[in-house]
Amino acid sequence: MFLSSIGIVHFASSIISLLFGTLALIKPKGTKNHKRIGYIYTIAMSVLLATSFMIYRLHGTFGVLHWFAVISSITLLLGIIPMFIKKPTNYLQLHLSFMYWSVIGLYCAFFAEVLTRIPFILKVNSNIIPIFYSLVGIATAVVSIIGSIYFRKYKESWMNLIEDSTTKK
Repeated sequence: MFLSSIGIVHFASSIISLLFGTLALIKPKGTKNHKRIGYIYTIAMSVLLATSFMIYRLHGTFGVLHWFAVISSITLLLGIIPMFIKKPTNYLQLHLSFMYWSVIGLYCAFFAEVLTRIPFILKVNSNIIPIFYSLVGIATAVVSIIGSIYFRKYKESWMNLIEDSTTKK
């Protein structure tokens, strides 16, 4: 299998993004440590997304996976911009929501990548594209549903923790 320098950077930034995105979700919010973790996540995700637009191995052209990268880029930007401009008044809620979904989107991509390797491991010889996209869809749906349940369950308590940490400053 051919690995390009872009592929290596893409892979490395994906590992860093997964690690620091997970830490951002599970560590206390609003602390200096959270901000550092968040900056590392944002930089790594930016590199990951930039390199994703340079990879055309599947179809040779801009494809559906690139559109997922566009959505991920928008989600990341909408999570970061409110923290810099401190607007609108619910900017912390916007930050929490969009950054949470940025990380969940990353997990969707991770599990889709893992699942789409199965046919190659099993040496499936039929037309791989329908199988590939079916597995991408399954991974995305399952992770999104689990992420949605978790988000609905904990969003209010997370917002209370953020508000408590910002009022103590």
